Amino acid sequence: MTDIGPIKLVCLDLAGTTIGDIATVERAFAEAIATQGIVPGTGAYARAMVHVHRSRGCPKIEVFRGIFPGNEAQAQAANLTFERSYEGAIERAGLVPMPGVVEVFDKLRGAGLHVALVTGFSRTTLSRVLSVLGWHDKVDLAICPEDAGRGRPWPDMILHAVLRLGIEDVRQVAVVGDSENDMLAGRRSGASVVAGLMTGVHSRDRLVNGGATHLLHSLTELPEVVLGGERNYDPQIAKAHG
Repeated sequence: MTDIGPIKLVCLDLAGTTIGDIATVERAFAEAIATQGIVPGTGAYARAMVHVHRSRGCPKIEVFRGIFPGNEAQAQAANLTFERSYEGAIERAGLVPMPGVVEVFDKLRGAGLHVALVTGFSRTTLSRVLSVLGWHDKVDLAICPEDAGRGRPWPDMILHAVLRLGIEDVRQVAVVGDSENDMLAGRRSGASVVAGLMTGVHSRDRLVNGGATHLLHSLTELPEVVLGGERNYDPQIAKAHG
């Protein structure tokens, strides 16, 4: 272990990383843009959904601003529909945590680490998600862009957690997510572990290009990385970077 000390804070993405709701999110995006005249089967719809996929992890309102550039009213209207659609879906069908995620939370916190959830959802949607899951007492913080100023790919939410929890050094932070934007935020924050989860929305190549230091086939591999002292660059990724 280096003189920066052990990992003290783990920041985990929410949708696609700790909960498996990728399809629910995409349906909510599709419904939201349909209310603004972009419907399935059109070129505009295909382009919009490509933008949605590319922008996973970013604040939802920023995704809609990218789809409706220069039209704030339309972006806000679509965002409101997205929130209503997504929250309605999870109220009806619930949410499914990723395999082993609660045990990972318990293991990390039991070892004295802080655990923070970071998301591109609004505060209202985030609160509803935590309520449906019953996770209010499972994590130390749950952070959305409204709390920190900017969402991903900027590092603000991670740095907000560092400040709120009194972490001494950003290198004592591990960041985990399934999108390229998660990786970018993690690297920009200075975290020493930026782990890409390969069962999520973006490919291995996109995670590596975003700056992943480790690749996880399952979230259950995370405790070994952050508790086992394995802070070195993942050999797979070192090879990818040549």
